[in-house]
Amino acid sequence: MPPSTPAAAASAPSPAKQARSEESEERFQDSALAREVAFLTARARGRGNALANQLLADLDLKVRHFSVLAMACSGTNPSQRELGGFLDLDPSQVVALVDILEDRGAIRREPDPRDRRSKILVATEAGHELYAQAAQRTREAEEQTLQALGPAERDQLRVLLAKIVF
Repeated sequence: MPPSTPAAAASAPSPAKQARSEESEERFQDSALAREVAFLTARARGRGNALANQLLADLDLKVRHFSVLAMACSGTNPSQRELGGFLDLDPSQVVALVDILEDRGAIRREPDPRDRRSKILVATEAGHELYAQAAQRTREAEEQTLQALGPAERDQLRVLLAKIVF
């Protein structure tokens, strides 16, 4: 697939460099590291996030922004603290991401009815519209990232990953 943005096109490797990279990867596939679950999951995450970030770029979003927006649009009304725990982000990172999305008019902070000292995150109408566009792009990134797997394998991967993280 061709790069989706001019910036992506400028940073795309040349065909010769891409071929050398693929040859190097093939050489290392039998290494002990290539069988380590931590390495494989980190590499899969890195590839998926890089592609998603490319596809989200023209919406001026990255995967982390999308994750916060997705949770604000989920109807679960997460507090910033809950969101940080769920997304495994430091509180200062959550504040920065929320500030950006709030400045864009995509989300707003409201008092948490469970704890008035806390704030929950609620998506605005503009936030729901932005989320719909971004979700389509992240699904496209997932489709490309998981193209080597069939539908049943994708479902199995989701089940196995959910067992690990939940």
